[in-house]
Amino acid sequence: MKKVNLEDMELNSFHKKLTIYSSGGPFLDGYVLSIIGIALVQATPALNLSVFWQGLIAASALIGVFLGGFLGGWFTDKYGRKVLYTLDLIAIIGFSIGQFWVESAWALFVWRLLIGIAVGADYPIATSLLAEFVPRKYRGPLVGGMIMMWFVGAAVAYVVGEMLVRSGPDGWRWMLASAALPGVLFLAMRHGTPESPRWLIGKGRLDEAQAVIEKVYGPNYSIKDLPEVAPENKASVSQLFKSGYGSRMWFITVFWTCSIVPLFAIYAFAPKILGALKLDGAMANIGSAAITVLFLVGCIAALKFVNSMGRRKLLIHSFIWSGLALLILGLFPDSSTTITLLLFSAYAVFIGGTQILQFVYPNELFPTEIRATAVGLASSLSRIGAAVGTYLVPMSLDGLGIGNTMLIAAIITFIGAVASYKMAPETNSLDLHAAANLTD
Repeated sequence: MKKVNLEDMELNSFHKKLTIYSSGGPFLDGYVLSIIGIALVQATPALNLSVFWQGLIAASALIGVFLGGFLGGWFTDKYGRKVLYTLDLIAIIGFSIGQFWVESAWALFVWRLLIGIAVGADYPIATSLLAEFVPRKYRGPLVGGMIMMWFVGAAVAYVVGEMLVRSGPDGWRWMLASAALPGVLFLAMRHGTPESPRWLIGKGRLDEAQAVIEKVYGPNYSIKDLPEVAPENKASVSQLFKSGYGSRMWFITVFWTCSIVPLFAIYAFAPKILGALKLDGAMANIGSAAITVLFLVGCIAALKFVNSMGRRKLLIHSFIWSGLALLILGLFPDSSTTITLLLFSAYAVFIGGTQILQFVYPNELFPTEIRATAVGLASSLSRIGAAVGTYLVPMSLDGLGIGNTMLIAAIITFIGAVASYKMAPETNSLDLHAAANLTD
């Protein structure tokens, strides 16, 4: 019987289930980062929160994501994907429930910081596990598609928050603890997920890798059908900063940062930005909601082109056309309401390509032994720029004006385009092992 390269197989039920299970991290990220805004309305008088503590608590989960990304990636590469794939969800559940009994600003900050660390850790854990199982032609759409679950989680959080805020003065406690419910659901689904055979091969545990392959694909397949070999000279974390992997790490960090700095700022301050562009009141709220939907539409559209266009071309075009929309907004800040909304809509749709590739590229460009570490480190480093950019937006709007603020956002986006043109490789047709190998 002729054997088939596991990278060239069609999706089976395991792949489809794994995709759903792995999306729990982005979903919970969107959920916990969004629901705090609603909860603080009641939590502020209940805990007598100062403006300082309101800001710090709102940012605490984001700080945690920064810390958890790298730590989760390192632990995942060292101890395996399987164990941490469930442990991080157990942590999210426990920390979420712990928020219910907080009686001080400091306690709430600590619990949300811990939740953020666990959520941040899940990105490298779940994306690396999924990337190491799915066939090459589905890797881009499925791994990249996980980013959409962030928007789904945010939307669910707003619905849940709106319902619980009406339940009484302790509604905010139930809101914050409610993240435990989807956490339990994803934990139950993830139970029994096997270890990545690629990671097992890298550790020399060939019998275990063989058992996983037979369980997932059937008894007619073996590790010989998987294009993954144990490296003679294993890559180490230090190689993320030197040799060819150092340049790949630099590329990932630059493009990821340039992608999310303008997006996070616009997403967080959409009503304020649209107000500065003469879209006030109801139009600002409607515009904000429409832009949020279009971010999701842009991601969906990008998934349709990630294979046909290829990673490199999609990334470059995404940066160029979204940057052009911001440039026009900056040059003509007094345009009509219709033109302004159209340009913001264009930005939201075109930036989708850079968003989905934040998960795809890091998982493809690094070998199994440092893959999760690379994803986690890139995620953490990009959050620095996102946090700084988000913090500076209100000051830029007040000090430089809306036109110059949009021009700065356009420049950052074009820097991403230039960096992508100079450094982005094409990995579309390569199996995961070949994509991660250095060819220079």
